[in-house]
Amino acid sequence: MILSTTEFIPNKEIDKILGIARGSTVRSRNAARDLVAQLKNIIGGEIEEYTKLQAYAREQALDRLVSDAEKLGADAVLNIRFTTSVIAQGTSEILAYGTAVSLKG
Repeated sequence: MILSTTEFIPNKEIDKILGIARGSTVRSRNAARDLVAQLKNIIGGEIEEYTKLQAYAREQALDRLVSDAEKLGADAVLNIRFTTSVIAQGTSEILAYGTAVSLKG
């Protein structure tokens, strides 16, 4: 599966647009991580616990996007974007989406 944030893939021709592929996950914070994060908030600096949580969530959303694209019969997903939103206090959704396409050849 070719994944791209661009509208095209060099040296490849799109045969068919198959639709929107998407993958998402909703994550909540962990009480132990929140305690460490609150301490870091006082002293300053990167809150690594949240950085790791967001990175894991992005990868899971991307994996789910690939699964969705495979169900559509795609060879590639173009124009991949990520968005996030707050669902409730302490929880957020990461959504990955793009255009699933089949390629010629």
